[in-house]
Amino acid sequence: MPEGISKTSEKSGLPPGTLIHIGKVKTEKVKITAINYNVDDFNQFECSLEECLQFKDSNKFYWINIDGLQNTEVIGEVGKQLNLHPLLLEDILNTNQRPKVEEFDNYLFLTLKMLGISKKGDKIISEQVSFVLGNNWLLSFQEQQGDVFDVIRTRLRENKGIIRKKGTDYLLYSLIDAIVDNYFFVTEYFSDKIEILEEQILHNPSQESLQKIQKLKRLLMNFRKSIIPLREAVASLQKYNVELIKESTFRYLRDVYEHLIHLSDSLEAQRDMLASIMDLYLSGISNKMNEVMKVLTIIATIFIPLTFIAGVYGMNFENMPELHWKFGYFIIWGIMIIVAVIMINYFKRKKWL
Repeated sequence: MPEGISKTSEKSGLPPGTLIHIGKVKTEKVKITAINYNVDDFNQFECSLEECLQFKDSNKFYWINIDGLQNTEVIGEVGKQLNLHPLLLEDILNTNQRPKVEEFDNYLFLTLKMLGISKKGDKIISEQVSFVLGNNWLLSFQEQQGDVFDVIRTRLRENKGIIRKKGTDYLLYSLIDAIVDNYFFVTEYFSDKIEILEEQILHNPSQESLQKIQKLKRLLMNFRKSIIPLREAVASLQKYNVELIKESTFRYLRDVYEHLIHLSDSLEAQRDMLASIMDLYLSGISNKMNEVMKVLTIIATIFIPLTFIAGVYGMNFENMPELHWKFGYFIIWGIMIIVAVIMINYFKRKKWL
């Protein structure tokens, strides 16, 4: 039984908000890093949970990132210190959670999938990332170390653009935008795979090709499960009056929403292409079968007159003069060869061979 399913079954009958990590353990140790910044200052450091949570009385903006979700005590302590809802913490620990956004009294919760291509370029890596946005702070929860946020950290460190002039709502937008931009690399991965697969099927459709089609269909389906709910979540941020997000940031969120619309269109186009490739595969298999049947039919057609001749002279009648010819055996062989050659030449002229 898959790990996610078995751990989900462990929660059966338990009260809502029970903290159980659902999913694969992708890192052995929980790592907590903090970034505090304003227009004039920037600091990045690793810290213990108690040290990181001192931001509540600070006049700076804080981004606290937690790598590793298997230690439910750490997640529970974060929730206790910041008075986070137990159901929110439960969603953070459930790595099979559908992308969504929820607004609470003093904070905003958003969870989504961070996708990327492996170093070998042979598979898609998926990781759940959750954000909790407060008035001057932002929490991010990741399954493991390593993400697509290095460019955001560099912009903060080097004070590039307006990111340090804005609040944590703009930081949240920047992180979402970095994740969504990485989705475009995933669509390129699918496009390349589909193009290669199409060439293979055109030249030689095989059982291996069918397996690749099915694998790509599953990956596209999982990709769709990451994009469509996130599109709805970003749309809801613009639709409802979320006090923690400033009006100026909504303009940037609309840009993210447009990117998600574009990704959805690309995804639908790739699904259609994959369906066309499936039809192409079936047509290729059918054509290969027709070619085989054609060859067998031609061979059978050539042997029909030869079988007739052999059958006639295989009869055991006494008054068959050809049976007593001195060169009868060689003459019959010559006739059969001539008939076969004539038929083969005829088939070639008709371009059946």
